[in-house]
Amino acid sequence: MTMSRRDWLRLGLAQACGGLAALPALATEPSFPSRPIRVVVPFAAGGGTDVVGRELAQLMSTELGQPLVIDNRAGGGTVPGSDLVAKAPPDGYTLLLTTSALAINASLVKGLPYDTLRDFTGVARICHGPNVIVVRPDSPHRSVADIIRDAKAAPGALSYGSSGNGSAVHLAAELFKLTAGLDIIHVPYRGAGPAYTDLLGGRLDMVFATAGGVANLVKSNRLRAVALTSPQRSAAYDGVPTVAETLPGYEAEVWYAAFAPAATPAPVLLRLQAALQRAAATPGYQARLTGEGLTVAVSTPAEMTEFLRTEEARWRRVVTDGRIVSD
Repeated sequence: MTMSRRDWLRLGLAQACGGLAALPALATEPSFPSRPIRVVVPFAAGGGTDVVGRELAQLMSTELGQPLVIDNRAGGGTVPGSDLVAKAPPDGYTLLLTTSALAINASLVKGLPYDTLRDFTGVARICHGPNVIVVRPDSPHRSVADIIRDAKAAPGALSYGSSGNGSAVHLAAELFKLTAGLDIIHVPYRGAGPAYTDLLGGRLDMVFATAGGVANLVKSNRLRAVALTSPQRSAAYDGVPTVAETLPGYEAEVWYAAFAPAATPAPVLLRLQAALQRAAATPGYQARLTGEGLTVAVSTPAEMTEFLRTEEARWRRVVTDGRIVSD
């Protein structure tokens, strides 16, 4: 793939240098990719990342002419799965499909085995959307005001589940607690699926979930959506208010993105991003994500790398101001 001067400038000097360092390895492989690509998802199967990633991987496989194999590596607040990619060869054959958790963990988790801003480079942001506070259909909490009332009346009595320490939904919930001044117990799980199971079984009061991951449970009336964490309401969750309608200024959207190890060659990144962009533009894929409250918004590699830097700084302020620590 021929690189123009504009391409190199957009990827940035550091990224370009990393790409140049690895170009000799590409000389023996003129048509990347020539073998299957491993896509590490640091969450359990069945969550929002799976909803976003599995169909996208299939569509990208068609674009690239090689399989993209999803490898779920749940647990550890996404750290082990992310670390696996950070330490993988920078050749484009190991990617990370993750969420805002990557930016959040940089300040939330002490002693990370990788440097978030140094060890990853962006491939593309895929989409973004709200998190959703869900309860059982028979829950007495029908609004954000109900949750705030009961949490203030009995500090520490209510509990919420999340897909794990350091996940985007964890921080969305902690920001909610900080904004409203609440004491609600956090119960982390190895992925979203087990949290939904315990909520349905009566072992939790609520779950902070991704819009895509919980959409089918809400549509089938197995769970009830109380509020969205986005600034605006979503057509996919008709009639569901936002948290900000009760707590002005609150906002905690989740984003999904693909990353590669640092120093992955620029031509490889652009090849992957181009395939991802074409796959995400498929009408069926866009319709599915829109129906689950997500907005497809594919970025360039350089834009995603810079966005990660901005998000890391934003969540660092939340973690510091709220004195939030991982459980």
